Amino acid sequence: MHSFSRRSLLKTGAAFAATFAAPALVRAAPKEIVIGGPAGAAKYFNSDLFPVLEKKLDCKVLYEGTNSLTNLQKMQADKASPKISVVIMDDPVMLPASAEGLITKMSASSIPNLGKLVDGSVHQDGMWANYQKPWVGIAYSTKRMKTAPTSWAELWDAKYDSKIVIPSLSNTEGFWALLAAAHLETGKPFKEAQYEIDAAFKKVKSLKANLLNVYTNAPQAINLLEQGEAWMIGGQFSAYTLIRKADGSPVDLAVPKDGGFSMPSGIAKVTGAPAGDLADAVIDFYLSPEAQSILAKTAFIAPTNQATPLPSGYPDPATLFAPDWAFIAKNRAGWVDRWSKEMT
Repeated sequence: MHSFSRRSLLKTGAAFAATFAAPALVRAAPKEIVIGGPAGAAKYFNSDLFPVLEKKLDCKVLYEGTNSLTNLQKMQADKASPKISVVIMDDPVMLPASAEGLITKMSASSIPNLGKLVDGSVHQDGMWANYQKPWVGIAYSTKRMKTAPTSWAELWDAKYDSKIVIPSLSNTEGFWALLAAAHLETGKPFKEAQYEIDAAFKKVKSLKANLLNVYTNAPQAINLLEQGEAWMIGGQFSAYTLIRKADGSPVDLAVPKDGGFSMPSGIAKVTGAPAGDLADAVIDFYLSPEAQSILAKTAFIAPTNQATPLPSGYPDPATLFAPDWAFIAKNRAGWVDRWSKEMT
């Protein structure tokens, strides 16, 4: 509705100026660009990031906030005539977008900050890049626990009978519990353990006695933690838990000594992007220390540009483990079916 009313006003203004022969009074409208991204980011994008971006690039951002799969479907439907120029999606959803030719390869010649990111942040030779890394650890109730959990194994401690919450595997974050279980059962590092799925299911099933809830709705899960009914959620995102902590909730997030995970957020240029060079400039801004410093403070995420100062208490993004999303995407449907049978 905003873009429609804006165009209507511009047309009306132009007609008015022509009528009174005063074209010098009509100012050119700023360039517009449509960015598709997560609905949950709209609040801090609109309040903290876009005003800086718009001033810097002399443009107007039209933000399409929804989930990654919905943005993918929009891109599929609009492939012949794209409306979105820049898309922000989870890495697992970037995979089919790349395979279907919906996003196009980027280069450091047009996006200089692409060459300044921490290792592992640029994918498929430039098809997409990670502009941030929300980290994953164990969310816990500071009402119930005076000291932070230090190991993923604590979720299995018998003293936490009916006090633990984990995400369902039907949620993207559900893989963290399975990965921690594989690591504990095999003794292998995460990089190797992620492929030991039988061991993962064996171990995660032994967690049943400690489970208060297996959630599909994250707000409901964090409510259990805030109320003190649940003591820990394994695992949970910084961008969710720490925002609630900042709002005064009695919760916190611990990165266990055996390691934390990252759920990188990807940014890409849509194939045939209507905004053209402006799309490159927007992506370069997202990958810049200026933008990432803003996001690190407002959204509690680890930056990916090596020149971005890391806020005190944040984990080094290079130490956070990101799994093999292609392997997960290939097998996830079968795992979800197995989860529903074995975790009932």
